[in-house]
Amino acid sequence: MDIALAVIGGTGVYRLAALEDVEARHVDTPYGAPSGPLRIGRLGEQRIAFLARHGEGHALPPHRVNYRANLHALRHIGARRVLALNTVGGITDGYGPRVLACPDQLIDYTWGRESTFWDGEGEALHVDFGHPYSPMFRHKVLAAARVTGARVVDGGCYGATGARGWRPTPRSRACAATVATLVGMTGMPEAALARELGLEYACLAIVANWAAGCGDAREITLAEVLDNVAAASSGLPELVAELARG
Repeated sequence: MDIALAVIGGTGVYRLAALEDVEARHVDTPYGAPSGPLRIGRLGEQRIAFLARHGEGHALPPHRVNYRANLHALRHIGARRVLALNTVGGITDGYGPRVLACPDQLIDYTWGRESTFWDGEGEALHVDFGHPYSPMFRHKVLAAARVTGARVVDGGCYGATGARGWRPTPRSRACAATVATLVGMTGMPEAALARELGLEYACLAIVANWAAGCGDAREITLAEVLDNVAAASSGLPELVAELARG
């Protein structure tokens, strides 16, 4: 099957409404079941695969997502390019709510997750992770944004935490003390696993709120979070369609 692009949706992005002729594929992997069915459909003339990272009913918290199964399943159906949509908190100016950013660096604060496909047998697997997001694919994402008029911030550092709750204050402040501009809970090990599989991988970070202790630091409701996600994501269908063509 010729898959032009695979998209992994995060919190608040459980489907690509613009997909047509959608079929569900249930894929078994050596690492267990993915988060849900792969939704494969047509966007313009291109075939797109979509997977909801947390499950279509958001039943999976970040530390329970089977990242290995998700990436393996997408590669199994023929995807070679993966656009990750990650809902995040903003840390620094320029990365506030409703911003859509394409980070170029990543700091891993997670722990206890299955973070490699190497099972301890044979030669150890090492990958170059100096550029955690594929530089050429990032360039194509940004080019697609310019063509479609989507407002995307170029660059930024995603601080991936292992927190199990929303808006993790101590971790946000730890990220703020480093070079991180965004904080989220699903950026790793997904990016590293994609690199191990040889997939082109880039992230569009959807800023849903200020991280705790950053920005205006006020309490925010789930309704506001989802409104912010929807606003930041409004140009995604056109961007994804343009990216799939490139």
